[in-house]
Amino acid sequence: MIIDILTIFPDFYTKFLETSIIHRAIKDHKVSIRTHDLRDFAHNKHRQIDDTPYGGGVGMLMQFPPIYDAVKALRKEDTKVFLTSPQGKIFTQEVANTMATFSHIIIICGHYEGVDARIEHIIDGELSIGDVVLTNGDIPTMLITDAIVRLIPDVIMEASVKEDSLFDGVLKYPQYTKPESYQGFDVPKVLLSGHHANIKKWREEQKQIVTSKKRPDLLKK
Repeated sequence: MIIDILTIFPDFYTKFLETSIIHRAIKDHKVSIRTHDLRDFAHNKHRQIDDTPYGGGVGMLMQFPPIYDAVKALRKEDTKVFLTSPQGKIFTQEVANTMATFSHIIIICGHYEGVDARIEHIIDGELSIGDVVLTNGDIPTMLITDAIVRLIPDVIMEASVKEDSLFDGVLKYPQYTKPESYQGFDVPKVLLSGHHANIKKWREEQKQIVTSKKRPDLLKK
């Protein structure tokens, strides 16, 4: 898989790409993540990629030409292009599962007061991480990238992915580690029983209980 990120803050990704599972996936050639400075596609000597909106208004808008040229230079036949935006579809585990099957993704990081609306003609969709507005789209892009990369085969153990919260639409069961008891707080006895069938049954029941308590909206879906 190839992920191309169009941003005005390429240095923002230095530590992100050198850390933990993302770094290992890149090192093992499971994914190629490339950052591109949108200012390199500016049409003026000052490398300006924003301007005032037609019709007036507060703030600046990202210009269409630099984004168009960058996407055109990177796009291949099977490329999917997305813009990070608070107006986009909420990014969920289900969306991540789908995106992890793509071979080439371009993510455009929104910034300023928004992006020239003509961008809608060259993207496959907009993605939001929730009903909140951030200063730029780079943090959402990192979140989206991380969620996708961990789903690529052999990046992490498949069994681990299948045990994740949200994999089957509900939350994960409670987990415990040593010691068995501390300050009067004990590990459920069933987990210490060694009875695998009972443990499995308990975990399945707990997934429903935890989801009902913390995210009842998931059960409604």
